[in-house]
Amino acid sequence: MSGLGNIIKKEVRELLTPATFLPIVLVALIFGVMGNSIQGIQENAQTPPVIGVITEDTGSFGTMASTILHTQAKVVYNSTTSSDQRTGVSTVEQKNGVALIVIPENFTQRITHGERGTLEVFWVMKGAGVLDTISSSMLEGLITQINTNISRTLIKMNSTANATVILSPTRSMQTTYFKNREFVGLSPNVIVGMLSSQSLLIPIVMMMIIIMAGSIVITSMALEKENKTLETLLTLPVKRTSIVTGKIVAAAFIGLLLAIIYMIGMGYYFSGLGVTSGINLAAYGLVLTSTDFIWIGVSLFVTLIAGLSLCMLLGTFAKNYKSAQTLTFPITMLALIPMFLTIFADFDTLPLGLKVFTFAIPFSHPMMAPRLLLFHDYTLVIAGIVYVGVFAIIMISIVVWVFKTDRLLTGGTNKPTWLKKLFVRRRF
Repeated sequence: MSGLGNIIKKEVRELLTPATFLPIVLVALIFGVMGNSIQGIQENAQTPPVIGVITEDTGSFGTMASTILHTQAKVVYNSTTSSDQRTGVSTVEQKNGVALIVIPENFTQRITHGERGTLEVFWVMKGAGVLDTISSSMLEGLITQINTNISRTLIKMNSTANATVILSPTRSMQTTYFKNREFVGLSPNVIVGMLSSQSLLIPIVMMMIIIMAGSIVITSMALEKENKTLETLLTLPVKRTSIVTGKIVAAAFIGLLLAIIYMIGMGYYFSGLGVTSGINLAAYGLVLTSTDFIWIGVSLFVTLIAGLSLCMLLGTFAKNYKSAQTLTFPITMLALIPMFLTIFADFDTLPLGLKVFTFAIPFSHPMMAPRLLLFHDYTLVIAGIVYVGVFAIIMISIVVWVFKTDRLLTGGTNKPTWLKKLFVRRRF
């Protein structure tokens, strides 16, 4: 029995290393920050939409629509004249509202005469993420409810209007204000779909490149240690800086090659799925120029260098091929988290803590770049490139320092002092 206990202690001592626990602790902290932020977003999503209402029509259907809006939503601006439209939009924006709805004075009259009534909706859009459209989707549900109630009333009245008007008695004239731009005829959901079709490819490709290229670097380091080829390499009359640079450049070349292949393949994939909005994006200025693609390329390349440097640093902790598989997990998570954040949320609307966390992850910046460049937000793109460049320099410096020490060959097998005190060493 004592022999079994000694074996268990020996295995625990070998497995209980910083290289094993540090990635898991970091990932746990990441999920903790994300969980708190997402919980706040979910709480906001459960609250009624904040809107403004201008009711010019005093007829039965106008009153019905106004009552539904006042009952089901939080009205922060209420008026009876359309001349207050600009003031209403400004008030809704200041109150973090979602839209101003105008019920024109001929709303009831048009419906009773067999024509479709018009609701004017002026959207105040804050972000271009999927989660940012929750409030607008809730308001669209209220508009659908207005439409349904009017239809029921027309059916009870035995209206002589045609079936199209009875089934769909209202229509919406929509205008969206987003990032100092006015999109006439578009709702926030349509704009999000347009932006997704333009900026979905880069995050997915970036994630795949980081995962594959990072895995290659970490595994390569582990195999070189396991096969004793790293010891031979370090004895050659070559500067350690040259060794690190050569490994990173070679991995970056492979990563860029993978990027080209993935972008071509994913481009055909999305084209086949029809991931397009069917709207002329150039008419709204939502098109990436050749200069924008250069900025994206620079951000992608710098991030790839930074990511590979980080992977090489993690690879120094690997003692063999088996331990290298564990070290690829944090890299995978750091690539997945900004990808999902980019798709489901907008950087501008994230809580401050999650903003800092997202900005700190170097992989986030090329994923955010396409959407930022669509709105000519070069400041955050350039700041991201500078940050990732500094991050890459720091990582490379640390890796070079590690290559100059004996840790690369020992693999960090020396246990911390607290572990030495925790276990009683016995000779077998």
